[in-house]
Amino acid sequence: MEYLSVLIAGVAGFMFGAVWYTVLADKWMAASGVALDESGKPANRSDPVPYITSLLGAILVAGMMRHTFELSGIDTVGKGLVSGLGIGLFLVSPWIATFYSFGARPRSLILIDGGYATFGCTLIGIVLTLF
Repeated sequence: MEYLSVLIAGVAGFMFGAVWYTVLADKWMAASGVALDESGKPANRSDPVPYITSLLGAILVAGMMRHTFELSGIDTVGKGLVSGLGIGLFLVSPWIATFYSFGARPRSLILIDGGYATFGCTLIGIVLTLF
């Protein structure tokens, strides 16, 4: 069941990202500076590597969060929510902000990608504690 919960939580985080970036697509494309094709969509949208990387990354994050939750006794949905939020907001997002600040990336990109990390980890924490 442990592996299944990690897989489900990782897929949930990945799917949340699909919704997040669909809603914020125009703002993200403008802030990220990603190359666009003639239709105004990301030129690499048919490349499977970013999608595979994102899914595997979400599963790895879910696996480490599950391990941390087990060691810390985080076993309720409320604790999973708060812990996931904390991991996203206070561990992942500061790294994103650091990298992007030194790279002179727009603040809006920090907020979009940091928001995904924060709320994605929150969702993963909830899903993990449901199992």
